[in-house]
Amino acid sequence: MQHLAILPILIPMIGGLLLILPPLQNALSRQRVASISICILLLIAATLLLHSSYTEGTRLYILGNWVPPFGIVLVADPLATLLVLLTSLLGLAALLYGCAGDDQKGMHFHTLMLLQIAGVNGAFLTGDLFNLFVFFEILLIASYALLIHGGGKQKTQASLHYVILNLVGSSIFLFALGIMYGILGTLNIADMAVQVRGLDPAEQAIVKVAGLLLLIVFGLKSAMLPLHFWLPRTYSSASAPIAALFAIMTKVGIYSIFRVHTVIFGDEAGVLANIAQFWLWPLALLTLLIGAAGVLASPNLRLLTANLVIISVGTLLVAAALGRVDATAAALYYLLHTTLVSAAMFLIADLISQQRGKAGDRFVPARSMVQRHLLGGLYFVAALALVGMPPLSGFVGKALMMQAAQTATEMAWIWPLILFSGLASLIALSRAGTTLFWQVTGTARDGESAKRIQLIAVFILLLSSPLLVVFGGPITELTQAAATQLHDTTYSVDALLPLYLPGGEQ
Repeated sequence: MQHLAILPILIPMIGGLLLILPPLQNALSRQRVASISICILLLIAATLLLHSSYTEGTRLYILGNWVPPFGIVLVADPLATLLVLLTSLLGLAALLYGCAGDDQKGMHFHTLMLLQIAGVNGAFLTGDLFNLFVFFEILLIASYALLIHGGGKQKTQASLHYVILNLVGSSIFLFALGIMYGILGTLNIADMAVQVRGLDPAEQAIVKVAGLLLLIVFGLKSAMLPLHFWLPRTYSSASAPIAALFAIMTKVGIYSIFRVHTVIFGDEAGVLANIAQFWLWPLALLTLLIGAAGVLASPNLRLLTANLVIISVGTLLVAAALGRVDATAAALYYLLHTTLVSAAMFLIADLISQQRGKAGDRFVPARSMVQRHLLGGLYFVAALALVGMPPLSGFVGKALMMQAAQTATEMAWIWPLILFSGLASLIALSRAGTTLFWQVTGTARDGESAKRIQLIAVFILLLSSPLLVVFGGPITELTQAAATQLHDTTYSVDALLPLYLPGGEQ
C-alpha cells in the first residue's frame, strides 16, 4: 500500500505504452482485452486510494525521497482521490464503447485514451503547480491526437482551433509559474500558501497578476466565458467515446480553480485573499446564460450536449465564486452527476446517429430507428437527469447548489439563473426528443442494432444517476469531508509541510 498514491498514474501510463509494443502492437483484439483489464485494475486502485484517504487521512507520496518544496510530491486527499475514481470509471465506460468499432478508425486509440487518463489523474493528484502544468501537457497532447482520430474535415478544423488556444494557454501558464517562482521561490502549493501570507507590499501586485493569469488559464481549460467558444465545436466533432472522456476535461480546470484559489489565495492569504471572487461572480453567471442560449439554439444532439456541459461549468463556477465549504461540497456532488450523465448522452447521441442514416443526430424528421424504444428510454433517463428532474441525481445536485446560496443577494442572482438554465434544458431536450423519436417519415430502415458492449457502457454511466441518489447520504458525507479539508488551509499547510521534512511520515 506504500505506493498506492502513484498507481492511478503509473497503471494507465505504463499500460498505454505496453500496447504499442509486441505482442500487443498489431493485435486489436488483444489491445481491447488489455486496455479494459488495465481500466478495471485502475478502478480498483482508485477505489482503494479513496477509501484510504477518507478513513486514514491524506496520503503523501514523495517521489525519490526528494523533500519538497523542491522535490515532486503527490497529495492524495479526499478531493483528489474522489476525482481520480470518477476519471477511472468514466475511462472504463469510454473504452468499452470504443471497443465496438471506434478503435478501428485510427491508430493507437487505446494507448491515447490511457495516456489521457494518466494525465488527468496526475493533474488531480499533484501537489505542485509545475507538475500540474506537466500533466496538463500530457493530457492535452493525448487529446490533440484523439480529437482527429479517424480523420475528417470537421475534426481537423476543430482540432486546429483547440490546439492553438491550448498552446496560448500553456504559454500563459508558464509566464505565471515563472513570476510566482521568481517571487515566492517555490511552486509547491502548500508552501506557496505560506509564502503568500508574508509577502512584501512591493511584491503583492506582481503575485496578484500571476494569480489572475492562472485564473485565465484554468478558465480556458474549464470553458469559462469568454473562453468557452472552443468547447461546442470540439466536443461535438469528436467521436463518441472520446467526447465521453472529454467530459472530465473541463472538470480539471474547475478543480484547479478550487485548489489554487482556495489553498494559495484563500481566506488566509492576507491582501491577496480571494482575488478571483470579483471575476468569478459575473463570469460564472454569464457562462450559465450563454450555455442556456446555446442549448436552445443547438441544431443537433451532440452540440446540445456540449452546450449542456457549458451550463454545468457555469454552475460549478458559481460554487467557486461562493467560496464556502457547503458550496464546494454541493459542487462536488453536482460534478459527479454531470460528468457521468453528460458522457452517457454523448454515447446515446452516437447510437441515435448510427440508426437515423444521413439525418444523423440532427433535429430533422427521418426514418424510424431500429431500436427506437430502447434508445428512447435511454434518452429519456439521461434527459431527466440533465434537466434536474426528480428523483434522479440532477435534481439533488441542483437542489444542493441552490441551498448553498445563503444571503438574499446570492439567492436573487443564483436561483433564477439555475432555474432558467434548467428550463432551457427542458425545452431543448423535449424538442429534441420529440423530433428524434416521434417525427418519423417511414418505417425503420435496415440497419445494425447497437452492440451489447455499447449498451453496457451507456448503462454503466446512466446507472450512476440513481445510485448517486440511493447512496446520497454516504456520498454527500464524502463530498463534505473533501470540501472541509480543501477549505481548511491550516490543515493544508501546517499539517502537510512538516511531513515534507526529513524524518516525517510519508
